[in-house]
Amino acid sequence: MSKQVGQDAALQVATPKRTKEIIARHGFSFKKSLGQNFLIDQNILDKIVAAAELNKTKGALEIGPGIGALTQKLADAAKVVTAVEIDNRLIPILSEVLEGQSHVEVVHGDVLKLDLRALMERRYADTTGVSVVANLPYYVTTPILMKLLEERLPLEHIVVMIQKEVAERMAARPGGKTYGSLSVAVQYYCEPELVCTVPHTVFIPQPNVDSAVIKLSLRSAPPVQVSDEAFFFRVVQGSFAQRRKTLSNNLGALVGKEHREALQQLLSGCGVDPGRRGETLSLEEFARISEALLESGLVAQIN
Repeated sequence: MSKQVGQDAALQVATPKRTKEIIARHGFSFKKSLGQNFLIDQNILDKIVAAAELNKTKGALEIGPGIGALTQKLADAAKVVTAVEIDNRLIPILSEVLEGQSHVEVVHGDVLKLDLRALMERRYADTTGVSVVANLPYYVTTPILMKLLEERLPLEHIVVMIQKEVAERMAARPGGKTYGSLSVAVQYYCEPELVCTVPHTVFIPQPNVDSAVIKLSLRSAPPVQVSDEAFFFRVVQGSFAQRRKTLSNNLGALVGKEHREALQQLLSGCGVDPGRRGETLSLEEFARISEALLESGLVAQIN
């Protein structure tokens, strides 16, 4: 691999010494509001890139590259890399770290406001597949992931390092305390897989909690068929409104007390005990309930 593409070990950003040197030389100060924590562990970076299944025919979209530790690894593994960074103070640092790598482009912008489909059409036309690979700030993890999923971008995988607790919720199965509306939403679009746990000690500065790397493999089609996705997710969210309450009570708050008996009959007709809690329901059961509510006269009470 050429020196232009393959990074010399001495120039790798993800070491305590090199990270501190770059920060000091550029006079960079961390913004807590942006959730900036730079990874300094090469082994974790290698696991993230391996999980993305990249090769020299594929593209990578990175969100929040920081000072380029992960970007360097992606540049070695992929044909095309685009890194979206919201903090303009990091742009000159990234330009320096990634100098000479013409297949890498740094975009200054807020990923939540960017037209990602247009960006992908411009950058990845000559690739065989694209994956999002990122160390996401804790405070904006869910909005970013839901944007990627709801816009149905042509992605193969989303491999992200996020707060451990959130990763566990995304991968949770029915019946557990961590299973909730986020679990259902993510699993509707993807197949989640926990890759590894990341201790808080391998970051500068150190966050207060541990992280985890999760791999989301995009489904070609959802595992259940629903006629109105927005309504389906409305029902899911309503089912988890108060976790200690039964499904009958939670959904009853949506349809109104006067329709409580009709709701219980509807749930029983779907093969679901009204006394169960939302955390015990599978995607298939949520889909059956959603479709039955749509067909019933109770729909107007929810819309």
